[in-house]
Amino acid sequence: MAVTVRIPTILRSYTAGAAEVSLSSGTVGEAFTALEGRFPGICSRILDTEGKLRRFINVYVEDDDIRGAEDLQTATPDGSSVTIIPAVAGGC
Repeated sequence: MAVTVRIPTILRSYTAGAAEVSLSSGTVGEAFTALEGRFPGICSRILDTEGKLRRFINVYVEDDDIRGAEDLQTATPDGSSVTIIPAVAGGC
């Protein structure tokens, strides 16, 4: 199944500047495995050393946060979008 992974600006150096990447996957975890296969090193910024989603990274399939679904086992239906959003901190 084809899905589109939206890459945040901070990670585009891994994808040669691509804002979106089309991949075949059935779950978010499979999408990340395929993403790492095409762009080595990118998943170390998304997943921790245990292969779990980093605390400061949010991932959505369409409008659904995967942490409220099945985490990395969340299904990615054909034609869906997976959006990676790093948390932003700061202040005045």
